Amino acid sequence: MDPCPFVRLTVGNLALKIPVASKPARSVVHPSSSPCFCKIKLKNFPLQTAVVPYIPPENQFPDNQLQTHAATFHLSKADIDKLAAKSIFSSKPCLKIAIYTGRRGTTCGVNSGRLLGKVSVPLDLAGTETRACIFHNDWISVEKEANKGSSAQFHLNVKAEPDPRFVFQFDGEPECSPQVFQIRGNIGQPVFTCKFSFRNIGDRNQRSRSLQSVPSSSRSWLSSFGSERERPGKERKGWSITVHDLSGSPVAAASMVTPFVASPGTDRVSRSNPGSWLILRPGDGTWKPWGRLEAWRERGFSDGLGYRFELIPDMSAAAIVLAESTLSSGKGGKFVIDLGGSGGSNGRATPGNATSPACSPRSSGDFGYGLWPFCVYRGFVMSARVEGEGKCSKPCVEVSVQHVNCTEDAAAFVALAAAIDLSMDACKLFSQRLRKELCNHQDLLG
Repeated sequence: MDPCPFVRLTVGNLALKIPVASKPARSVVHPSSSPCFCKIKLKNFPLQTAVVPYIPPENQFPDNQLQTHAATFHLSKADIDKLAAKSIFSSKPCLKIAIYTGRRGTTCGVNSGRLLGKVSVPLDLAGTETRACIFHNDWISVEKEANKGSSAQFHLNVKAEPDPRFVFQFDGEPECSPQVFQIRGNIGQPVFTCKFSFRNIGDRNQRSRSLQSVPSSSRSWLSSFGSERERPGKERKGWSITVHDLSGSPVAAASMVTPFVASPGTDRVSRSNPGSWLILRPGDGTWKPWGRLEAWRERGFSDGLGYRFELIPDMSAAAIVLAESTLSSGKGGKFVIDLGGSGGSNGRATPGNATSPACSPRSSGDFGYGLWPFCVYRGFVMSARVEGEGKCSKPCVEVSVQHVNCTEDAAAFVALAAAIDLSMDACKLFSQRLRKELCNHQDLLG
C-alpha cells in the first residue's frame, strides 16, 4: 500500500514576556495579573485559539513548566499547492498570530480580550512532504498597531513534519455493505469489503458468516462490555459490520454491544445512557476487543453526535480515552484521534481535547510524550469524515503510516470509521424513521 503525502504543521512552546512599566497606566491590566490567549490563523484553514503563559521579564525561560501544543494544521498535497500558489493578490504564505489579554470568549456579543499585538511567521512549505523544517523557534517582537516600538516578546516554535497517511474511501454507505478503496492521487484500488448484519437472537439468518464461524465461547465476553438483553421502549440494537480482505477473510469488525435506547420521556439517546460498539480484531482463532466507541445525542444548541473512543489494552481492565468530542448532526464532520496537539475541532485541525505533555520553550521543538498510550500511538493517528443526517455518507478514512504495520491494523480503523458513521443513524431522533437497511424484519413488520 502506497501512502499519500501529508504535512503536519505545529505551533507550540508559547510564552509572553512584557517589561513592567515604572508608572503603568491605571486602565491597563498587566498580563501577569490577567490571562492571555492568542488566535492562530493559516490561510484557508479555520481559526484556532490557545492559552499563552506569561513569563516574568527577569526570567529567560519558565522553570519546570510543561506546555502543550498550541495548534496543529494537517495539510494535504492539495492544501500545500493552494498555499504556495502565486498570484498578484497574495504573497508567500504566513502564519499569523494575534495576542490578547483577558479571557477568551464573548460578552454580550463583544470579544472579551484586548488586543496586545500581532506576530507573523513566513512559511516555505516546499519539500516539507519529505523533510522536517523548523520555521521559527525563538522570541519575536510583538507588533502593536498603536505602538510600533512595543517591547513585548512572544516565544513560539513553528515546524512542519512529513506525516504520510493511507487514505481509504467507502464506495457506499456502511449499512449497504460497500467496498472500501485505497486512494492514491486520483487512483482507487479495492482493498476491503464490508458486510453489514444484525446480531439479534431471533434474526440469525442475517448474521454474517464470519461472525457465525466464531466459537460461541468467544462471544461470552461481549456481555461484559455491553448488554444484549431486551429493553422496553424505543431501541436500536444488534448492528454489526465486518471488514474482509480481498480473499474474503475477516480482518476487523464493529459490533453494537449496548443498544441505543431513548431516555424515558424523550426520543433521543442521552449522554448518561449511551449506546456503544466494540471494535474487534482477529486473534488466536477468535475476535479480540481492541477499542470501545460510545455515542449519544447531545442536547441544547449543539444538538450533535457526542462520542467517546477508548482503547482497550491487552493486559489491563482499565481503558484509555483517545478521543472525545462532538460532530454536527446536520453537517457531519471529522472524527479525529490525534495525541500530539490541540486546537479547534474542525476538519483539518486537531481536536482541542486531544493533548499530550510537551516541553518548555528551551527545547528545539521536539515536543515530548508521556506514558502509555503515547508510546504506542503518538501524533496524528486517524480521522474519518462522515456526513450529517439525511445525507449519503461514504466515509473517507485517513490513517497515519506509522500506525499501520499489517492489513488488520488498517482494517480496525476502517471498522471504527464505519461505527462512528452508523452511530449518526443510531442516535437519530426516535421520532424519525431509519432507512430500511438499518431495520430488521421485526421493525419493518411493526
